[in-house]
This record gives sequence, C-alpha cells and structure tokens, in this order.
Amino acid sequence: MKTVEIKVEQGILRGEVTESKLIFKGVPYAKPPIGNLRFSSPQAPDRWLGVRDALEYSKICPQPKASNPFYRKEFYNYEQYPYPEMSEDCLYLNIWAPNRKSDHGYPVAIWLHGGAFDHGYGNEVPFDGEAFVQNDVILVTINYRVGVFGFFAHPQLKEEDPAHCVSNYGILDQVFAIRWIRKNIEAFGGDPDNITLFGQSAGAISVQTLISSPTTRGMIAKTIIQSGAGVDNPIFKHKTVEEAYETGEEIMKLVGAKNIQALRQIPAQKLVDILPKLSKHDNRLLFGPVVDGFVLEDTFDELAKRGDVQNIPYIIGANGNDFGLGVDEPMRKSKYYHSMIDFANLRNEHHGEPTYLYLFNRKLPSDDAGAFHSAELWYMFGTLSRCWRQMEVRDYKISDEMVSAWTNFMKNADPGKGWKPYTEENSFIRMFL
Repeated sequence: MKTVEIKVEQGILRGEVTESKLIFKGVPYAKPPIGNLRFSSPQAPDRWLGVRDALEYSKICPQPKASNPFYRKEFYNYEQYPYPEMSEDCLYLNIWAPNRKSDHGYPVAIWLHGGAFDHGYGNEVPFDGEAFVQNDVILVTINYRVGVFGFFAHPQLKEEDPAHCVSNYGILDQVFAIRWIRKNIEAFGGDPDNITLFGQSAGAISVQTLISSPTTRGMIAKTIIQSGAGVDNPIFKHKTVEEAYETGEEIMKLVGAKNIQALRQIPAQKLVDILPKLSKHDNRLLFGPVVDGFVLEDTFDELAKRGDVQNIPYIIGANGNDFGLGVDEPMRKSKYYHSMIDFANLRNEHHGEPTYLYLFNRKLPSDDAGAFHSAELWYMFGTLSRCWRQMEVRDYKISDEMVSAWTNFMKNADPGKGWKPYTEENSFIRMFL
C-alpha cells in the first residue's frame, strides 16, 4: 500500500494513495463521547503529535446487529465485509478524493447513513467513493451516535448543555462533521462552498432536519433526500421534548439508573439490549430529531410551509416498494408519494431553487422483493458487484445513470440528461426502471 500525508487542523494524517484516488479512513472529527461526555454535545477533537494513521475504518456506535433476515442477507451477510467492532468512541469519518489537482476545488458530497436512528454506520457494504471519484466528486461518509447514545433525553442534560439541546446529540454529531469538513476539505482538494448533503431513510430525515436548522445556515449548497422526504410525511414526525423525556424515563427504568451519573456508568451493551423492550411502548421510530428550540425551532413540516428551510437545489425521491408500498397500496396513490410532491410545490410557491423528483422502480433480480426500501443504494454508489444478486446488464445501465445524475447535481446543481425540475405546469418525475 502506498501512503500520503495531509495536514488538517488537528495534525498530520496518513492515508492510502492510488493512481486515481486518495482514501482516508477513520478520521476523528470530534472528541470521543465517552465517560462524562456520554449524552453530551460533541466537542472539538484533540490535536496529536506526529503522524496519525487513517488507513482503517473506525469502530461504530454500539447498536443491535441486523435482525431482519431479508436485510441481513442483503447488506450484512458478507464474509469479505465483516461487521465492524463497536465502541462509544465512534465519531469518525471517511474520505475518498481524486488524486489529481483541480483549479477550482472538487465538489464535496457528505453521506448520512440510514438505520432508523438506532443502527447503521458510514462504511456499510454499498457505500464506497470509487464511482464518485471517477466523476470528480469527493465523497465523505460519517459515523454518528445512534440509539440511546445519540438521542437520550433528560431535563438534567438540558441544563448541562450550553445550548440547552434536548436529545439531538446524533444530529449535532452530523453538524460537527459538516463543520470539520468545511474547515479541512481544501487539504484534500475539495471546495468547502460546494457541499452536497445527501442521505437515505433516517439519513434522509437527518438531511431534512439539517436544512431546517439554524445550526447549518450557509454550510450546505445542495441536498439529495432519498426515501424519507416530504411535507406531512406519514413515515416520520419530529418528536416533542415531552415525548423525548418520556422515552428517557423508560430507559432509566429499564436499566435501573436513578440519575444521570448512574446512567453514564451503565455498560454500553446494556443500553443496546433494552431496545426491543422499548420498541413495545412505541410503534413509531424510537429515536429521532427533537424540536428542542436549538437544533430545531419547529417541525420540518411547519418550517417548509412557511418557506423557512434552506433555499438550495433539491433532489427528492423514493423507491416503488418503499415501506411496503406498491403491494397493497400503489406508490402513486400513497400519502408518502404526495408528501414529496407537496414539498416541491411549496419550494416553487416560495420561489425556491429547483427541486427534482425521482422514483426508483427497478425490481431487483434474484428474488421477488421488488424495488424495496434501500434497494437504490447499490445503484447510486456504483457497487452492484458487491451484492449477492445476479445483476443484469440493465442494472449496470441504471447504476451508471444514477451515478451520473447524482454527481452532475453535486457538481453544478443540475442532474442533466433532460431531468427537469418539478413544477405544477411540468410535473416531471425521473423514473429509474
């Protein structure tokens, strides 16, 4: 392996270099949230002396391993991509960048993984920067705190926090990562003023949260929101402080902690093991962004209706069988489908930048699962060859089209090839079939 050294704010990093790209793995963007920093807002990482290796992925936030047999087979049952080790010391990111100079700096894409806010990580099997680098885009994937570690709420913690944040530690991790990238990405050849934030499922909800939050004003140039977007979306509603506190109380009862000091001493695995019991008390997502007056001043729905989300270009879309749709309820008749259209119409009503809509409706080969939730990940990352399925020529063509559209948008806010913004007069929706 050939290596290269790059200086960032905290010190010198050693990463891998090939003829075409630079790869830096396990780069710290915040101080480890361990000990008394458990259930605290992220803090600046420490500086280091000498050269720090960034050659291997970091450990991931403690979480349950995939239990759903379908998704376990689809994304986690690969000998060549073993499940990572877990640790609360998990706030790291990964960078793929072209190994050639650019006169103006490369556009930067920051990926926020999904996982219902209780699992997931930045180096899952479909995620890779090779296809992005080939199209002159820098890809950054991040780990953020999930589950109890990222979204526990308690009144004492609100008083501890300088900004009086409630529960949103996982979201603030994402904000912290974006700020680190803006400060340091020029060292990797990137343009800090041309950042596209994109994510899927819980990552899509995260993107919606961040473009609604005052914590990221002026930091994001464009967004792509996959399978989790829209106004009055029936899939997810932002939680209230009271709802977050109720979940917090239940957590403390389940682990037998009488106060925050005791809860910070509970072994991490115990805080993972209680999740199935928590699930029985709430049919919605257990965790997620909270309207706390700091990260979020109101719900995404209300902010979007008032035109108070960031005025930037958007791509928003979903899969044909997302969340079980397209079987009992055709996608085009669902509230979820229309919530995306409603968002596009609101952006137009408020004279916003263009909003592009898509539907991924390729029924994947090798079984009858159809265009299921998360199916598009193999395609838009260009990693079909990693999947267990017997992909066809058609699949590789769709993948090329998606990678091209995504990276064109990241470069110049236009996915190209005749993909038109959605308007009431021209209700254009790009189909990937």
